[in-house]
Amino acid sequence: VQLQASGGGLVQAGGSLRLSCAASGLSFSNYHMAWFRQAPGREREFVGVMVGNGAVTSYAESAEGRFTISRDNAKNKVYLQMNSLKPEDSAVYFCAAGLLMPTVTRRPDYWGQGTLVTVSS
Repeated sequence: VQLQASGGGLVQAGGSLRLSCAASGLSFSNYHMAWFRQAPGREREFVGVMVGNGAVTSYAESAEGRFTISRDNAKNKVYLQMNSLKPEDSAVYFCAAGLLMPTVTRRPDYWGQGTLVTVSS
């Protein structure tokens, strides 16, 4: 299983970024896909999750109303649209996959490599 995240970069506060995660080696539509982030010196934290069929999403309070997860099961991809970015959103963002809810929000089955997001003030 491979999860390849991309789309990170440097953006000014108030700006937007769209992260992508390409999955391979798994039956993608069966997996709930989650995003996590880890800022320097801090623990990795849950950002949001979308269930396998795309019908339900759930977000951390810090992401609610600003971030949106979507997925394209035909392309084996999941996305994280981030709007109204703040400097405190700066972190390495990881995509992850899991078969069980809500376990995927704490202990995913698979992790991708991270992509760095830096929000300047």
